[in-house]
Amino acid sequence: MTVSDYFSAFMLLMGGVFFLAGTLGLLRFPDVFTRLHALTKADNLGLGFIVIGLAVQAESWPVVAKLVLVWLLVLLAGASVSYLVAHGALQRGIRPWRR
Repeated sequence: MTVSDYFSAFMLLMGGVFFLAGTLGLLRFPDVFTRLHALTKADNLGLGFIVIGLAVQAESWPVVAKLVLVWLLVLLAGASVSYLVAHGALQRGIRPWRR
């Protein structure tokens, strides 16, 4: 195994850790707003790490460009959906959780 293989494996592992953290946040946080925060931050970073890990192993630049394009589209979709969910929750009278 080469250094790039180890780096790629590390990036993929880090991506998995961030996805796991986002899932735990979804299950453990008390309200819709904190759950959205956990999911969007962790998933954006997790997918970023996975794209980096896969880009290192890619055989050509067009493949890397497609990976980055997919990541950017997921970032845009995640932000849009999070806004819509939070806006819908506020319209229905759901307020952020407070102690």
